[in-house]
Amino acid sequence: MTIPFFQANQNIIKPYALMDLDDTLFQTQRKIDAWQLATTEPEKLVCATVNKQGEPLSFMSQRQAAFFNWLLASTELIAVTARDRQEIKRVKLPFNSWQVLTHGAIILTSDGDLLSAWQQHMYNALAPLQNTLNQLATWVNSQKSHSTHNDLKLTTHTDAFIENELTIYLAIKHTQKDHQALAELAKQLPMLIPDFDAHFYVHVNANNLAILPHVVHKRHAVQFLLEQHLDHQRPSFGFGDSLADLPFLQLLDWYGLPNHGQLHEKFSAS
Repeated sequence: MTIPFFQANQNIIKPYALMDLDDTLFQTQRKIDAWQLATTEPEKLVCATVNKQGEPLSFMSQRQAAFFNWLLASTELIAVTARDRQEIKRVKLPFNSWQVLTHGAIILTSDGDLLSAWQQHMYNALAPLQNTLNQLATWVNSQKSHSTHNDLKLTTHTDAFIENELTIYLAIKHTQKDHQALAELAKQLPMLIPDFDAHFYVHVNANNLAILPHVVHKRHAVQFLLEQHLDHQRPSFGFGDSLADLPFLQLLDWYGLPNHGQLHEKFSAS
């Protein structure tokens, strides 16, 4: 068999770009300052997200904005994010393909509709864990009366699955941004209930601590899309900043990371 040499073809096949959002494509001013990102002079910033009051919250550098514009023009861009269906509305960037939300618990079609097969799958996986998630939420709230944990802020992330409102995961922040306090809390969590590690994992990134069922993961949702809905002939690549992004990125043909954030720090220390 004779294998041909490469020849340029003007009929471009757009690759899939599966992208984490926060701290990969944009970030808060606090992180811009901490990371000393290039092209982030105040007059060059581009607003990417707003807070609940509609005020600018996260920003893109000129380089990030150029990168995002290239992605829009050259790829089929798929958002893969921890943001839920309400939080994604505060991202002021155009998305017109699939969206993987809430750490992978939710998949939206290009029309913005819930992917029903994935909704049924997640309902079957999450329903048996509701009592345990409620127990964990009660325990975290009880800790706020202790002097060492009175700065904790618990958010219960829920959504509708097959017309049933289910808890997906628990998110904890420290109001004084004491990252060490969250790290210490993460060490305590596996001792709270029997077989914690069999059903849950804890992800800590800066001032965000999440208690997630193993069934909720970006990797699971991305794998479902790749196998069931995306064209196997089209190449795929992606970017993410967090250790939690690495498993879904490893499903793709190519992947990378920004020169800042949790993954960058992990590899730089190796």
